[in-house]
Amino acid sequence: MTEELVALRSLKGTTKGSDLFTEVNASVDKLGLKWNTLVSVITDGCPNMTGKNVGLLKRMQDKVNEINPEQKLIFLHCIIHQEVLCKSVLQISHVVDVVTKTVNFIRARALNHRQFVSLLEEQESEHSDIGYHTAVRWLSLGKVLKRVWDLRAEIQTFCQMKGKDIPEFSDKHWIADLAFAIDVTTLMNELNTKLQGKGLFAHEMFSLVTAFMRKLKFLSSQLKINILTHMPTLKEVTPSADHLDKYSSMFAALNDEFSRRFEDFKAVESEMHMVSSPFTCCVDNAPSDIQLELIDLQSDNLLKELFKSVSLLEFYSSLKEENFPHIRRHAQRMLVLFGSTYVCEQTFSLMKFNKSRYRSSLSDDHLCAVLRISTSDIEPNFSELVRAQNRLDYSH
Repeated sequence: MTEELVALRSLKGTTKGSDLFTEVNASVDKLGLKWNTLVSVITDGCPNMTGKNVGLLKRMQDKVNEINPEQKLIFLHCIIHQEVLCKSVLQISHVVDVVTKTVNFIRARALNHRQFVSLLEEQESEHSDIGYHTAVRWLSLGKVLKRVWDLRAEIQTFCQMKGKDIPEFSDKHWIADLAFAIDVTTLMNELNTKLQGKGLFAHEMFSLVTAFMRKLKFLSSQLKINILTHMPTLKEVTPSADHLDKYSSMFAALNDEFSRRFEDFKAVESEMHMVSSPFTCCVDNAPSDIQLELIDLQSDNLLKELFKSVSLLEFYSSLKEENFPHIRRHAQRMLVLFGSTYVCEQTFSLMKFNKSRYRSSLSDDHLCAVLRISTSDIEPNFSELVRAQNRLDYSH
């Protein structure tokens, strides 16, 4: 799919739903794929993708219905993208704005930066520098907030030397908000990191999100009774009862936002659970065409032991087609679901890295070749490639 990703990323002119569908349809035809085997589509939720009348998803569903009117595609919004969007309900902009301005004051001017680094060296600080926060990189926010927290005394001293007053650093209410922001962004960063990577099934990613939502409820209830065991930074400042109530409400609001944004995954949650835990799921909640097969499966002790010792792919591959045809097809349908657009975004990052302004003469064919190598796990046999050449030219 490397060439197809390059084509989609290199769209020129408009990028309406019709334009995207034209490219997708051309890619499907080029690869010889069949539209009736399409199960689901994962997007980032932008209007040209999800438009109800002329969006890409609507056009793809219409295309599938031309072949099989009964087939319904599963449309999901990337889990990682939604997790990042949930941060919008956190009322920490007053903290982020002050931290960003402070970091920019230190880093934007070369002299200030050098003097600040020298100050850290003189005071033998644990950290040797402070980094920028990039708005498009959510993970960087938590790291910058934590670094500012660790260096707040040094930062305050440096700013006083420069005649720049930062009153928030002396405000106990703002400091408490900073401590809370650090703890909550740390929790979200941990979730974001777990959701990244290749080879994750959609049900595994949704299980991580579900566990995180339970944590939010738990932390919200603990804050109400002044238990800060799992809020190490906030615990250092001894927040007031009013602060704890506010932070508890913010956790509750964050949980509500997660619940709202992940409704599309909840629609297929029971089906995913049946695939990931076939021996513990309720037969009554299973689709009617697999209920009898599921009873046979749950009654087979040998298969139950096999399930514990092999991967999901190996387990469902081992099921005989004549005994469990519907369960096998249902498992195939659920296991091919993508929980996120991580693989595509990673490829686009590699493309952007390779196709820089310093390599403006790089053609699409060359770019495809570079991406094929960078996204493959196969190592080229350079020795064999060299020996295959009739003549070697050595540079003087």
